[in-house]
Formats: sequence, C-alpha cells, structure tokens
Amino acid sequence: MPLWRLLTAVAGALQAIRGGQSGTTALAAVDAALRPGVQALLFQVLRQAGRAEALRRQLAARAPAPAADALLCSALALCWDPQASPYEPFTLVNQAVEAAKHHPATRAQASFINGCLRRFLRERDALVAATDNDPVARWNHPAWWVQRLGKDHPQHWEQILQANNTHAPMVLRVNAQKCTVAQYLDALDAINLEASAMGEHGIALHQAVPVQSLPHFAEGWVSVQDAAAQQAAPLLLQGLDLSQPLRVLDACAAPGGKTAHLLEMAGPHSPLQVTALEIDATRSARIGETLQRLGLKAQVLVADAARPQDWWQSECGGVLFDAILLDAPCTASGIVRRHPDVRWLRRESDIAQLATLQAALLKALWPLLRPGGRLLYCTCSVFRAEGDAQVQTFLAHNTDAQLAPSPGHLIPGNADNGGAVPDNLTGDHDGFFYALLQKSAQ
Repeated sequence: MPLWRLLTAVAGALQAIRGGQSGTTALAAVDAALRPGVQALLFQVLRQAGRAEALRRQLAARAPAPAADALLCSALALCWDPQASPYEPFTLVNQAVEAAKHHPATRAQASFINGCLRRFLRERDALVAATDNDPVARWNHPAWWVQRLGKDHPQHWEQILQANNTHAPMVLRVNAQKCTVAQYLDALDAINLEASAMGEHGIALHQAVPVQSLPHFAEGWVSVQDAAAQQAAPLLLQGLDLSQPLRVLDACAAPGGKTAHLLEMAGPHSPLQVTALEIDATRSARIGETLQRLGLKAQVLVADAARPQDWWQSECGGVLFDAILLDAPCTASGIVRRHPDVRWLRRESDIAQLATLQAALLKALWPLLRPGGRLLYCTCSVFRAEGDAQVQTFLAHNTDAQLAPSPGHLIPGNADNGGAVPDNLTGDHDGFFYALLQKSAQ
C-alpha cells in the first residue's frame, strides 16, 4: 500500500476531527483495508498535533486551506522527531507531496507543501527550538488543559501529560466464572503471547492483538478492560454477602463491561440482580451483546438515569437498590491515550456542563438507594471538578451520606494509589476517579 494513500486518509481524518467529528467516526469513513495503518498514523499525529501546528506557524504565518493544512500538519507531526518517526523523514516528505498531488483538494498547494516540508528538513533544529517554549507544542494538549491540570494536580500534572502521549496497554479482565488468571496466562503462553498478571482479575498483554486471536474470547473467557476500570466492581461489592438477594443498579452501563464484572464476581449461583441502564438505544444493545458473549444475565433498560420517574416504578417495581454504580458521563480526560482526539475536541466549558449533569445524576439516584446502601461514583476523568470537588459538594448537601474508604483520583503513571490497582507497579492504567458513598441506616 503506497504511503501517500495512507497519508491522504490520515489528513482527511484529521480535517474531520478539526471539524468536530470524533476519531471513531472519522476512522469509520476510511476504507477498511487502509484503516489499521491509518489509525496507527492518525493516533501519532493527534499525540503530536500541538507541536505540528506550532511548526506550521513557523513555516507559514498564514494557514493554508483546511485540506492542505491537515496534510502539512500530519506530515510534520510524523517526522518532526526522527527518533519517533514511523518512516524516514525524507520519505514522509516525499510521500506527503505525492499525496498532495493526487488529491484534488490539495493539488494546487502541492508546491507550497513541498516548500514548507523541504525547509523543515533543512532547518529542523532551529524550527523545533523556536517552538520549545510553547506549552501546547511541548505537551501536545490545549493550553487550558495544561493550565487546568497544573491547578488540579500540582504534583502530578507533568506526569499525567506525559502518560497521555504514550500508547495504552491492552489489558484483559479474566471471567472468574470461566477460568483463573493463571489458567489464562498458560493459554496465552501456549500461543506465544507474553503477558503479566495485574490485580485480582487483570492481565496486561505485552503487545496488543486483535481480540479474535485471544484464546476462547468468543466463549467469554476474557474481556478487554483497563486496570483502573476493573476497580469498580470490587469497590462496590466489597463486604457484601453475595449469597443473599441483592439489587444492584448500573446507572450508565454501556458497553456493559462493569455490569459484566459485577455478575462475574457474584458467581453463577448468586441471587444478585443487576439492572443495567443506558439512555442510548444503540449503545444499550452493546450491553446485551457483551452479556451474551460472557454467558451472563441482567435486566437491560433503555432509559435516562436522571429521570427515575420514567422507569423505576414501571420497570423495577419501585424497590430500592442495595447498591448503585454511577459511572457518570464525563470529559474522558483520563483516557486520552486511548482516544487522543478527545483533547482536541473538548472545550474548557465542557467541564462545567458535565459537572452539572453528574450532580443531577447523583441527586436523582441517591433517593433510590436503601438506608445502609452504597453508591459508587466514578468518572474516567482527571479533572477535580468531575471527581473530588463533585463529591465534596454532594456530601455537603446530603447529611445522610458518608465517604467510605475510596481510591479518589487514580493518576496515570502513578503506582502509588493506596493499593487501589494492586500489582500494577508502573501505574500503567487510565486516569480515573472513585468515591464510595455510604448511606446512613436511619
């Protein structure tokens, strides 16, 4: 496959993301045969987009047309650091110019792109040095994001940003109803896949592979789930007598990973009843698919968790829950290494809007919890407005709530999380927040 064709598709996806599309949507429009290669290059481009745009401003004070700018910045992102470049820089430059010549939207700018990239190769060190003091170029995140992390995590903000620009490991969750971690490690070893145990149910692959190539994936032996996300079910169920009938609500459940983990931990003979709620019908269907593959059962409802009046009486009989898992919608600022487009799509105003939604969900669901019950609030965010600040505000307004021992903010690249992610010595997990809220018995 000619490299210029991949670069054309990468630039098209980058242009779509700049226009507000998600990376998932942009990649879905790419020819299936090209998609794996395009995704790998696009993710690298997105992780270096701040530097690339700063370099483009050094090369051309005025931005070219969107298609040409996307191609130029894609090439700069891929070749500015020769140590990390997937191809020799001169090869990338040649192929980027070839891509410009082949596409009608960039053909007229082919000479301009060629001139900019040839100049970059000649003056690389000076041009890079000229951008080193630009925080967006240095960290490859929007300026507001860098500033916000500096305030929220003054001891860890650099560490978080560095982790965000690395590749996320592929982590599996072993289905305890099908096999043990040791047994699955043996199954991986039998097909020469290197892996390490991580926590009670986790396995980290040393190299990512398609799920279809995992032993017994179709039979439900394992699921893909980050080590940080694997803490939800144990935190919610710890200390509960799973031999007794318990009613659990997973309030924002798609795609069903945490719902499944709750059921896996309960065991095949437990009377645990799980209701999985999801507002989006398409995403809700994925919960059913997940449970079917794993051989698990739950009540799956398409409904808005913030409007219990629409479903609690009619679908759940108006019976209070013993435990509630609220994995609330958030900025996804903790998982940008898996979704590097998120940092460029988010606006700072999104934080306040999502915090308002999170508060509304907490307010709506707390009355559905029985006295003495527990609610686990979590987000895949590293921003305090969606984590610690959200919970402190809730506690101030709900005197029947107490904060039980909880991990709080899990910082990517930080292994010291009070044992929240055991056996994860490198801290190689996503950014997350957990707060376990206990309701008074009276």
